[in-house]
Amino acid sequence: MVVVMKRDATDAEIERVAEKVREVGGEAFVSRGTVHTIIGLVGDTVIFRGLDLANLPGVDHLIQIGKPYKMVARALHPQPTIVKVGPAIVGRDTFTMIAGPCAVESEEQAFAAARAAKAAGAAILRGGAFKPRTSPYSFQGLGTRGLEILAACRDETGLPVVTEVVDSGDVELVAGWADALQIGTRNMQNYELLKAVGATHKPVLLKRGFSATVEEWLMAAEYVAQRGNSEIILCERGIRTFEQATRNTLDLGGMAVAQLESHLPVVVDPSHATGRHELVAPMARAAIAAGADGVMIDVHHDPGAALCDGPQALRPEELLALTKELEALAAVLGRRIG
Repeated sequence: MVVVMKRDATDAEIERVAEKVREVGGEAFVSRGTVHTIIGLVGDTVIFRGLDLANLPGVDHLIQIGKPYKMVARALHPQPTIVKVGPAIVGRDTFTMIAGPCAVESEEQAFAAARAAKAAGAAILRGGAFKPRTSPYSFQGLGTRGLEILAACRDETGLPVVTEVVDSGDVELVAGWADALQIGTRNMQNYELLKAVGATHKPVLLKRGFSATVEEWLMAAEYVAQRGNSEIILCERGIRTFEQATRNTLDLGGMAVAQLESHLPVVVDPSHATGRHELVAPMARAAIAAGADGVMIDVHHDPGAALCDGPQALRPEELLALTKELEALAAVLGRRIG
């Protein structure tokens, strides 16, 4: 059950609802939006019905949600949510391009990628400062130095930055540098990390786990929303199947289901989904045709020398060509590249 408060509800009225729920052994999670404040209730719904919450001062209405995820469910918020990352927006009729290096390797490499992203019309710069890798011997990122380089790239290009946080102990550090926090596929079910990023109220880009169902993905988003942060962007980045021709299997059906089940915007990462640069463009075109809210593309000025995921990175000129293709498709579909 979810309690939707009136636009002018006071803090005291919100707290009174939460107190009533706690008095009967339930939990109340408050999420303050730009229009309404909502309170997600966890506990015995039958007991909650007996509290007559609908008639408490400041309460607008109650919503009974049958899904295990409540705060991110479409039933709570019939209109799609628009998430702002700095000056950029993700959601609704805008198709958002997110681009940049998979990992920040050096100032020269990061600035080249950032400039390429800007020239191609990207609205958000992605780049990894902390890189959780399958092999402990693979490049793990530059850490704090990588954050400093990304901030310098933002200063030059004006692009807001999204970067991955891999440890709950680093959330405050990364949030101090980044405009949005990314939760990678390996950490989708790191629940303490999800709670920590939810408490920051920074926009969160949540990648689907490579073995996760759509429901598990949305439940991970629920952990973030439950802490009061509904600024969540879902990212479909491919799932593990028996197929070995691609790095993962891009699940555009799962992307569409996530949009139907949730009010959150969903973007697609064709770079990590396919692992092959020659497949990035066709899968990006498929993503916009399927109704995705954006794409996230790896770019590198010299993919052969990349320290991380070079085979899937586009060169700057390839990214520019892809943007022109997406702009043409967007025009046909009545959308705009943001």
